[in-house]
Amino acid sequence: MASGIFAILDDVAMLLDDAAVMSKVAAKKTAGLLGDDLAVNAEKATGFRASRELPVIWAITKGSLLNKIIILPLAFLLSAFLPWLIVPILLLGGAYLSYEGAEKVIEWFFPHRQHEVAAEETADPGALVIRETTKIKAAIRTDFILSIEIIVIALETVIQQTLAIQVMVVSFIALLATVGVYGLVAFLVRMDDMGLFLIERASDLKGFSAKIMRSSGNLLIASLPGVIRLLSVVGTVAMLLVGGGMYVHNIEAVHHAMSGFPSVSAELLTGLIVGGIVLVFLHLLKSLKAVFG
Repeated sequence: MASGIFAILDDVAMLLDDAAVMSKVAAKKTAGLLGDDLAVNAEKATGFRASRELPVIWAITKGSLLNKIIILPLAFLLSAFLPWLIVPILLLGGAYLSYEGAEKVIEWFFPHRQHEVAAEETADPGALVIRETTKIKAAIRTDFILSIEIIVIALETVIQQTLAIQVMVVSFIALLATVGVYGLVAFLVRMDDMGLFLIERASDLKGFSAKIMRSSGNLLIASLPGVIRLLSVVGTVAMLLVGGGMYVHNIEAVHHAMSGFPSVSAELLTGLIVGGIVLVFLHLLKSLKAVFG
């Protein structure tokens, strides 16, 4: 009996050890996408009143966890029974991310009317609730697309392993993509509060320690607006890179057409082209709908 229990424990230990090794490999392969995920979602989680930032991030985090719960079993089923369907799904996701990225680029050059009246909206609680809900839903949709890409890449890394290792490794990466990413997002958007905390703590100290703490607090507060603007740009570029990358890496013709460009440039340009095509298509569809009712 005792030897049987020890044998089971030994098997479990070996399984966990293998899962840990493969998790490191999968984390390295998805590191770039996790960074893009952070940039995109940090940009999506900003632009709210200070009192609503953490509740909004928590709402997006819950939506992200639900996304993973939906995607994980579907990914395993598709990998086992319909592997040919994975690439079309990735391409659809790439089109959506490219569209969002291209739309943001257009907004930089031709700001929408809604940005001009943002100050007026802040005085209307009802408009604020609608805007907040809309941004949360958009963030969860974007997270869904990025989650598919992250989970599929992680799954490809361990596709030759046993089902138990696949489940443990891919689930770990999925959890990391939510807890790690949104934990850092919460840190970034609350930099000003951390700065104020350090300044208040500095008032209770003296000498060099107080000076360092006060300077650090002031730096965090002063850096926040620049960080938010930077995240907006990086998040948009990340969406175009991920969206374009899905086409560059999954369509041979696109890969050959972009072979003369550096990898990042090829993905960015492809993302802009795909996003522009989707934007034009949707604009034409909207125009036709307006004409024919």
